Amino acid sequence: MRTKILLILLLGMSFSFAFAQNERLTREAFTLKLPVNETGFYEQKVLKSPYFVKENILQLYPGEQLFIEIDTSKNEIISMKSVKENINPKKTIRIEFTQNTKDKKSELMMLMIENPFDKDLEYKAMMFIVGHDKWLNTNVFPVKAKLTGYETWSDVIITLALSDWKFK
Repeated sequence: MRTKILLILLLGMSFSFAFAQNERLTREAFTLKLPVNETGFYEQKVLKSPYFVKENILQLYPGEQLFIEIDTSKNEIISMKSVKENINPKKTIRIEFTQNTKDKKSELMMLMIENPFDKDLEYKAMMFIVGHDKWLNTNVFPVKAKLTGYETWSDVIITLALSDWKFK
């Protein structure tokens, strides 16, 4: 009997440990370099930092692709975490933030969000752009259920903050 209980406890702990290994809480430090126009670019050192700066507020930099696993209860988002691999595709959104350039000049910034859920996914977005010294609100559309949403901007965006995630 004791052996059986011990075995169950060990299996449970190893299962939890294996899933905890998939978490990706922080980005490594890197140098962000964004083409602005034919002759200029923006450069910034980004320190090692959490992807979620506050509860369910995700900060993204151009070039990042993330898997965000979402836990829900009664169609409410109760937690979000960045993970290394998409091992739970039915509850993991994929987010990618890119800059498209042509001839060393910025053409547009694009945010892509894949929504695997049966409900539309809403969120709010703020951006910090080259040439400004404060965060700016920007309008975004909900990502329809089981579809991928795209947002584009002509501004050169240094970073985005995505917040107020909910299902509609």
